[in-house]
Amino acid sequence: MPIGGKEIFTDEDLLPISALQHYAFCPRQCALIHIERVWHENFFTAQGRNLHERVDKGGERPGANIKVEYAVQLRSYKLGLYGKADVVEFHLKKDECPDLWVPYPVEYKRGHPKKDDWDRIQLCAQAMCLEEQLNTKVEYGALFYGTLRRRERVQFDSVLREITQKTAYAVHELIRKGRIPRAEKGKRCRSCSLMEACMPDLVHGQSSVKAYINTFLETL
Repeated sequence: MPIGGKEIFTDEDLLPISALQHYAFCPRQCALIHIERVWHENFFTAQGRNLHERVDKGGERPGANIKVEYAVQLRSYKLGLYGKADVVEFHLKKDECPDLWVPYPVEYKRGHPKKDDWDRIQLCAQAMCLEEQLNTKVEYGALFYGTLRRRERVQFDSVLREITQKTAYAVHELIRKGRIPRAEKGKRCRSCSLMEACMPDLVHGQSSVKAYINTFLETL
């Protein structure tokens, strides 16, 4: 259920869709970005930003029976989210209806497909926003990975939808409480742009970077 018993969020409640990907990757990273407003760019994030900027300018040639919209604004009051889809293709389904255009969100990512659902959760959230805005059903979308230059088709089944919904509510709860989860060093840390700000080797269970700094200053 939505946090605080809410069934519908308001404009003031809305959080970035990208926060779901941050939370699924690492709740601490999500909190550092969206609570403490910490952001450091590294090689990987710069690559991703450049890729998104190129996509937002358009340029893909749609096939027959496909319309393409770039940088599509998204919003969901059921999930309490807002954001932007890199690309939304509209596929003409003549076999179902002579004039039925079905949304098909495409999210562009640097790197390669992942075993974890971080990217799929973000894409599913986009699909659920489109469903709410357009009053339609979105069953599929795709993740385009820059390293392999190919798409991974994603089905928005009931399992992924439930995970996405729970992640959205978890992010809202995290932001509402305003607490930074403890640092837990793992393999993901190597690719995290917030490695220096997070300090997983030094914090040793401190709930926030500010708390660590305060503790350090008390020893001087």
